[in-house]
Amino acid sequence: MRVLITGITGFVGSYMAEHALAQGAQVIGASRWRSATENIAHLRERITLVEADLRDPSSARALLEAARPEAVVHLAAQSFVGVSWTAPAETLATNVLGQVNLLEAIRGLGLAPRILVAGSSDEYGLVHESELPIRETNPLRPLSPYAVSKVAQDLMGYQYWRSYGLPIVRTRAFGHEGPRRGDVFVTSNVARQVAEIEAGRREPVVAVGDLKPRRDYSDVRDIVRGYWALLTAGEAGEVYNLCSGRSWAIGEVVDFLLRASRVKGIEVQTDPARFRPSDVMVLEGDPAKIEQATGWRVEIPFERTLTELLDYWRARVRAQRP
Repeated sequence: MRVLITGITGFVGSYMAEHALAQGAQVIGASRWRSATENIAHLRERITLVEADLRDPSSARALLEAARPEAVVHLAAQSFVGVSWTAPAETLATNVLGQVNLLEAIRGLGLAPRILVAGSSDEYGLVHESELPIRETNPLRPLSPYAVSKVAQDLMGYQYWRSYGLPIVRTRAFGHEGPRRGDVFVTSNVARQVAEIEAGRREPVVAVGDLKPRRDYSDVRDIVRGYWALLTAGEAGEVYNLCSGRSWAIGEVVDFLLRASRVKGIEVQTDPARFRPSDVMVLEGDPAKIEQATGWRVEIPFERTLTELLDYWRARVRAQRP
């Protein structure tokens, strides 16, 4: 099967490429010219990279003409909630217009690949305690420009399925972490700070934002398994949560990483700059729908994910010049 992965150089994209290759797929990846490729350096001889900017309709069409995929995993996005507050227009343009151009190129060329649209649990936004665990039928109340963009992508996927019959499966993945995670994300950022403290590169103080929000975390390798299961066996037009069914307070994640540190007595310091204008306080999902459809469920304990993430940053810090 010829699989096109947009955003292949990113955190999730690199793991998606590994998993697709392991399933025997021929992988074509879309990458913007200035994208860092370190996440896929070990795969370069096994994949085909096509330079493309999905915000440009002609570039999107050229990509689809070159790839002629039988399946598309659409991961390209501005994926950091924090950046969306300072760059809302860029976030919407990248995420919403990029997907419009991708789907229009598919339509214009008369292609009919299976398509997976990557949404987010942030679409649910404001969730009341009585609405937990979060099911696919929960109302969508986005609380950030990023979340608004993912709602638009999600509903666009539904509309293109209903209007044009494109075989689109929509997903709402809850938090997913692991090695290679960018350090703007809280789990990776704290792990990097701990690794730098262990290496003597910074004072024994970890800067954090709000520690109270709770997130349903899974390992990225479990999430890409779920994406593949839905790409091959999910029902077109439907939407599926990918989650563990358990939530961690961000403070619990920080405590775990501090306990795992080789340096004891690290201070935790609140940085007001890390707080957001509004934040989702709890995201805890129900994975029943995807389990019933495909048999998928989370397999990797999150404690292992955090341990491997910390080891990843230890190795990166060691490799850096003082």
